[in-house]
Amino acid sequence: MANPYPQIYFGDQIVDARAASVAVASSAVLYGLSVYTVFPVHVDGSARTAFRLDDHFRRLEESCKIIGIDRFAAEWDFARFRTAIIDLIAENAPTEDVFVRATVHVVESIPGTRVRGCAIQVSIFVYDAVPIVPQDGMRLKSSPWRRIPDNAIPSRAKVNGAYVNSVLAKQDAIDSGYDDCIFLDGNGHVCELSAANIFLVRNGTLITPDVSCDILDGINRRTILTLAAEDGIPIVERTIDLTEVYIADEVFVTGTSAGTSPVTEVDGRLIADGHPGPLTQTLRKRHAAALRTDTHHNWLTPLI
Repeated sequence: MANPYPQIYFGDQIVDARAASVAVASSAVLYGLSVYTVFPVHVDGSARTAFRLDDHFRRLEESCKIIGIDRFAAEWDFARFRTAIIDLIAENAPTEDVFVRATVHVVESIPGTRVRGCAIQVSIFVYDAVPIVPQDGMRLKSSPWRRIPDNAIPSRAKVNGAYVNSVLAKQDAIDSGYDDCIFLDGNGHVCELSAANIFLVRNGTLITPDVSCDILDGINRRTILTLAAEDGIPIVERTIDLTEVYIADEVFVTGTSAGTSPVTEVDGRLIADGHPGPLTQTLRKRHAAALRTDTHHNWLTPLI
């Protein structure tokens, strides 16, 4: 289990974690009406850098826009967001890499099922960078629970309430003795895991569901695609059937809290020889390096 750090940004100030609370009568509690993003911060002595911070802020903006949370754009810009992160990291003074979760809560009291014009509150907290899936080989189960379609709850928005879908699917996988699930859409096509994007390798080609397949357009997903393209790896984004996963040469997943992690078994079937494949291992090393060393992408934001 990951442990949260004691100081939290809440109410435009940094407070003790016990003082950061949202009312039970708020939309955030009544309807799960919050959106969020999570990003890693690399700590190297006194130097701290956030990975793709501008993209994570943009995702918060876009999630709010999709859902109709209009107060966030009026009250927040990237400079304010970055300053809040810098102050929070300095206050908690982590000595190891951490994750940071920033959430926009709709805190209007008993407003009914509406969102525009409702009051918001932003919370940001730091916690241990503990992966949510095994890093040496995952066992996955296709879920009986279908992925919520984009025309029901938008997949491009990280909406807190929508993660009930993920909880149902992952708990079923855990109860069945697996590490995580593979979501399928209503037509049985592969979407993603409970909280990570999925990739296959077949005949040297990297294959992943496209962004119209009811997936989160993950920031780490985009990172992997960029790194693979730089390495000259052929890439295809398209619809994937579950049976194609069974016969893939390699399968891996990626996400902030998942890292880039190999999959060795799906629905009781070994993936290839049951060991992480060479392309998976190459992209995993490239991804890990990108989190720590800025090259030509400008992906790292110094928190000073």
